[in-house]
Amino acid sequence: MHIQALYDVFLQHPSVQTDTRKLQPGDIFFALKGPNFNGNLFAKQALDAGAACVVVDEDTGFEDKRLFKTDDVLSTLQQLAKYHRQQFNIPFIAITGSNGKTTTKELVHAVLATTYITYTTKGNLNNHIGIPLTLLSVKKDAQLAVIEMGANHQKEIAGYCTYTLPTYGMITNCGKAHLEGFGGVEGVKKGKGELYDYLRANGGTVFLMQDYDYLVQMAEGIKEVITYGTSGADITGTARGGECLKVKLVKGTGIDTINSNLVGDYNLPNILAAVCVGKYFKVADDKIKAAVENYQPSNSRSQLIQQGSNKIILDAYNANPSSMKLAIENLANMPGADKVLMLGAMAEMGEASMAEHEAIVQTILAYSWKAVVLVGGDFKKLTHPFHYFDTATEAAAWLKEQHFENCTLLVKGSRSMQMEKVLG
Repeated sequence: MHIQALYDVFLQHPSVQTDTRKLQPGDIFFALKGPNFNGNLFAKQALDAGAACVVVDEDTGFEDKRLFKTDDVLSTLQQLAKYHRQQFNIPFIAITGSNGKTTTKELVHAVLATTYITYTTKGNLNNHIGIPLTLLSVKKDAQLAVIEMGANHQKEIAGYCTYTLPTYGMITNCGKAHLEGFGGVEGVKKGKGELYDYLRANGGTVFLMQDYDYLVQMAEGIKEVITYGTSGADITGTARGGECLKVKLVKGTGIDTINSNLVGDYNLPNILAAVCVGKYFKVADDKIKAAVENYQPSNSRSQLIQQGSNKIILDAYNANPSSMKLAIENLANMPGADKVLMLGAMAEMGEASMAEHEAIVQTILAYSWKAVVLVGGDFKKLTHPFHYFDTATEAAAWLKEQHFENCTLLVKGSRSMQMEKVLG
């Protein structure tokens, strides 16, 4: 099947779906398959539901002019996304990194959307299926696009670049995330650095956190590098702490202070990145400031929740050793005496898992807490003086019995731990 023929259908029916349960009449259905599902089996159901066409890679047992047979449905989805991407001559900004990429993406989008018609990744649809779907959601009126790229092994970012074709890029950081797939921190740098490799080879531009020496080294040879950081960068700013992060801008912009709704000084690079991109694309200072200040974190990312007399930092979307350590230290340095940690185990750590969980225990022991609760995973195998539960549901039952008052709680853990359940 020729991509041009499928693209002609897409132009008439520019809505793509991979789940028949969400299918609307006129959608194009891609019958993806994996270890536990096979979309080809739902081809007839999709057509009966009004699909404009169905892309399959197996015999369906029936004939229909709306069926498009291909060798591989996923590959065809990615090829269609690339073909659509090639119709645009606008900036495509790719964002990856170990920590903060989704928050950074949301902030960058919020800033750019004040001035330009800007499309971006919804939620964290940042993988081999989500990125093509994001590209195909970009409409003809687009002036800018911001694409988030997640990865847990090498060559993954390089693959995404072949059909995203980014003209600009940003690596938020390279930390201890997905160590099992990347094979250590150096492997993380190599994997995330594939974005820089693509931009270097194709004359692209990088927005770079200058505080991180390793990013400076990784970006050598790239045609244009725009920097942000806490000193000497094109956009320079510092954290002013507080219950929610305040950022003092000292160079590169007429903005004095940004009062965000994000908890934690570790969000400083994310805000500076958004300011940096906004200034580069000539967004007015007042619009940059308003966009960042109006951004409300959601989906369990750096959310500050008031529950009775208690303040809860809900940062339970994900966790790795780098982000966990920063979150613990941030809470320890916040005002107030009564602080409670509710921490779930970290996933995808590979052979380093025990050592990394032990390091988190040692970080906790360096401070005083009202209470500490550890949940699941390798926390169970360690010797420590804290409360331990196998599941977040059990931890929630314990928390309910404590009747804490005027406390600040940090709730954090890997997605698989579902630590948001601690709040009931």
